Amino acid sequence: MKPIKLVLLLGLLTAVNSSFATVFYSKNEAMELAFGKGTPVEQLSLFPDEQQTAEIQKLAKVKLESGLFTFYVSKNQDKILAYAAIETSTVRTKPETLMIVLTPEGELRNVYTLAFHEPPEYMPPDSWFEKLAKRPLADMDFNKGVDGISGATLSTHASIDSIRKVMAIYQVLVKKPE
Repeated sequence: MKPIKLVLLLGLLTAVNSSFATVFYSKNEAMELAFGKGTPVEQLSLFPDEQQTAEIQKLAKVKLESGLFTFYVSKNQDKILAYAAIETSTVRTKPETLMIVLTPEGELRNVYTLAFHEPPEYMPPDSWFEKLAKRPLADMDFNKGVDGISGATLSTHASIDSIRKVMAIYQVLVKKPE
């Protein structure tokens, strides 16, 4: 193949491949989804030590890639209304970004897909995420009743990993001892 044709072919493949990239919400729009318009949001930066990292990894069943995590916290006066975390993971070869919203007690409330760069047919629908609400971390597993989605296997696994990670970080670093 001649060099010019090869360059054109590579350019066409890149254009087709990147046409799947979809950003659904900006960070500000995501905060409004999670907490409501005009609700004050604070950032909570978390730095687990080695022992906490090991505990999070054990609970989440995933390896942590970072030593810094940010939770977003909405409050009404001093009462916490909800927590949210934005997680990006690789599905197959491209990223998905989710915003995972937890109740003040650490239960899963909502999951929003903020960006998805794989083909759209691989994206789990909102109705699948809704079925996960209030499920405890210990049961956030395909072997414990979480349904997979044919054609979106890798996406659902990546999503569950992100949700488990956020819930485990909450349990280890945020939850107040009773």
